[in-house]
Amino acid sequence: MAVARFGRQARLLDQGKKKFNGSVTLSAHEHKSEKKDQKEVANVKNEKGKKKLPEKVSKEKHGSEESEGEDSEKEKEDEDEEREVVDGKEEALNDEGEVNGEETGGEGALIVSLDQESEEKLEDDGGESEERGKKRYKIKGPLFDPKAHYHWKLCSTRSKHNYIPCIDMEITTGRLQYRHTERSCPRTEPMCLVPLPRDGYGRPVPWPDSKIKILYKNVQHPKLAAFIKEHSWVMESGEYLTFPQNQSELRGGILHYLESIEEMVPDIEWGKNIRVVLDIGCTDSAFGASLLDKDVLALALGLKDDLVDLAQVAIERGFPALVSPFGNRRLPFPSGVFDAIHCGGCTIPWHSNGGKHLLEMNRILRPGGYFVLSTKHDSFEDEEVMSKLAASICWNILAHKTDEVSDVGVKIYQKPDSNDIYKLRRKKYPPLCKENDNPDAAWYVPVKTCLHAIPSAIEQHGTEWPEEWPKRLERYPDWLSDKDKLVADTKHWKAIVEKSYLTGLGIDWSNIRNVMDMKAIYGGFAAALSQRKVWVMNVVPVHTPDTLPFIFERGLVGTYHDWCESFGTYPRSYDLLHVDHLFSRLKNRCKQPVSIVVEMDRLLRPGGWTIIREKVEILEPLEGILKSLHWEIRMTYAQGKEGILCAQKTMWRP
Repeated sequence: MAVARFGRQARLLDQGKKKFNGSVTLSAHEHKSEKKDQKEVANVKNEKGKKKLPEKVSKEKHGSEESEGEDSEKEKEDEDEEREVVDGKEEALNDEGEVNGEETGGEGALIVSLDQESEEKLEDDGGESEERGKKRYKIKGPLFDPKAHYHWKLCSTRSKHNYIPCIDMEITTGRLQYRHTERSCPRTEPMCLVPLPRDGYGRPVPWPDSKIKILYKNVQHPKLAAFIKEHSWVMESGEYLTFPQNQSELRGGILHYLESIEEMVPDIEWGKNIRVVLDIGCTDSAFGASLLDKDVLALALGLKDDLVDLAQVAIERGFPALVSPFGNRRLPFPSGVFDAIHCGGCTIPWHSNGGKHLLEMNRILRPGGYFVLSTKHDSFEDEEVMSKLAASICWNILAHKTDEVSDVGVKIYQKPDSNDIYKLRRKKYPPLCKENDNPDAAWYVPVKTCLHAIPSAIEQHGTEWPEEWPKRLERYPDWLSDKDKLVADTKHWKAIVEKSYLTGLGIDWSNIRNVMDMKAIYGGFAAALSQRKVWVMNVVPVHTPDTLPFIFERGLVGTYHDWCESFGTYPRSYDLLHVDHLFSRLKNRCKQPVSIVVEMDRLLRPGGWTIIREKVEILEPLEGILKSLHWEIRMTYAQGKEGILCAQKTMWRP
């Protein structure tokens, strides 16, 4: 295949040199947000066109790292030729940051742009951090060396084809030590490729058939065979694992279980009042599967606390899932974003260590939200301790009933929606958190044994319950001050998805189910795909403004992450990775930027796609890296200094 070059002309390539529809809508909508760019921002000439982020977004940071040092003058990047969508069209900005004579944000424009003052306000106010000191790696020259040659090898770990680098840790003796209680990454970013399963890898069963069957060899695990024999909701049938409809661990079926919850608390209207749910433990993916039919997005949290983590099975079936140990650190979510949290037979000792795990549930649960706890055989002592703990944090127990059919005891708690009840507590334990403790700071931040105050100011998220689904997808809450930018973001991505992604890239969307937006801002890309049969994991990098609360407010799901580390999921989890100006914002942050591409290779299924929007100076060497991984470059397009690359991963392994 001829080598693709970036220029002002489009070059649409595949192995047969077939040309796809070239109607690619191009936009560079980067936003200055890293502390490392403060020096750069200070030297940008067109300061007069810059606008601040909405108050909530610009002043808070969700990570917990500290900035070390400053960038040298040599590392300042030139101001790029940016574009902005105006009435559905994209036009180049002139040197003064203007479109057709109107002032706009000089740094990127479409959605957000930071001036020096607001950049400096992105301070870490998350309290104590356990994160290793993040160094600044001063990369001279281009992010990727265009002259570099890459020779790949397979990872050699005990986890083999299921390797999750920041969860499966190797000690120096070469023996593997599973550290599932805390996230702990290798000192250097992995530069090896995860092998395919021993018996090969088959093309995943497409959605919606994957709800009822998946290829067994794609999720092989040493302990899975024994697990299957002991549980009725999953069965081995030839080369497939099958999931009988309405079958679950519960007698009477999962639908009866969900209906009984609604009967106990009528305000729980699945798919209307309740849209975003966290399923702790992922012990039975029938829960998330049945809720999906009711328009509920249930994110399964695989705790990786034993060798049979069913999060991988959930992902293979096409359900949202994330792997995150739950020990002494906060989960990677903002405060007050889940409408409900479900723990069905999960083994978490909620009442131990001062109840810190339950306090973490209180942090991420929306004010007025529901905590559903179901167990088969609770001891009287455990039940009494749990009741006292729930009372101490002012959770109201709405229902406590043992279902006659399933023989499962169900308790439904509700978090208070105002601070008044906290003032009435006789014992002030757990105490209220200090005012400077940012409840949204979650990346490597330890769990605190304190209660965060319920938001009450109009500029705080969580003061009101969202609109019913699907109205909440397009409604913008009062705590967002600049709604015009959000409307523009929604229109921008809707136009790009409809006019370019769905028709102009050669992607067969019938084979796309699991999607990740590696640098989500307001969830506009995910919202544009809401009518497709896909779900999107919206990742908000820890070095960018904290927009994740709004993504949840829209009825979407996401997580915080630092792309200098491996993501919390199994290999081969996603069908499509969307990368919008991520690499250019990670320069001088990651020791080996190439490791991000290696991680993308780990995340993506063979046959999966990636859409990368970046500066041409980054896309050119990046194309070479992808080719060294034997990915097929399906399309390249460039206009000025900005470009887009579409590639497809193959089955190749070294």
